[in-house]
Amino acid sequence: MPRPRSLTPDRLAAAALAVIDRDGLAALSMRTVAKELGMSPMGLYRYVADREELEALVVDRVLGDLDTTPPATDAPWRDRIETMAGRLRDAVVRHPEAVRLTLSHRHRTPGGLLWSETVLGILTEAGIDGPRRVVALRALHGYLTGAIQLEHLGPLAGAGTSAIAALPEDRFPHLTQTARTAREVDPDQEFFGGLRLLLRGLDG
Repeated sequence: MPRPRSLTPDRLAAAALAVIDRDGLAALSMRTVAKELGMSPMGLYRYVADREELEALVVDRVLGDLDTTPPATDAPWRDRIETMAGRLRDAVVRHPEAVRLTLSHRHRTPGGLLWSETVLGILTEAGIDGPRRVVALRALHGYLTGAIQLEHLGPLAGAGTSAIAALPEDRFPHLTQTARTAREVDPDQEFFGGLRLLLRGLDG
């Protein structure tokens, strides 16, 4: 197969994202991206060394437009963290299968690094530092990664909730009742509600 004439990092990332969005993260490989681009796998190695480098390009593209500007300092620190969390969610909403990559490559991409720097600054201003700040940032990353994946891969409005609601009530009284209530919870309420519970815990 002929080599594309202008294979830029952005075009490589777009091809990799197309594979991920269509077939899932597990389908990402040098071979599948090469096929997406209409070239041989060996030809792709002229541009990237391996899958890990491909993943980093994907995260660069996903987080490329992420607004990392510190929110106004006149707002409470929890509200400022909510703003930053909402921005990250908005940046990856179209590519939920790639969310796990933002976690594993956050130390390499400008968007991810600057987001974390801003969040750490807000935590520091709130008096959260030392080991508590380390745990707080890790907890936020863990919550955001899990919450965004749940929202898109296992939404409350999905089949899983309906299946749980239909379980025998005598065996699962709390689970079935919770599942029925879950149908009334919208995605924003779920995402920011869980985040607020976490942020309140950081005051402890």
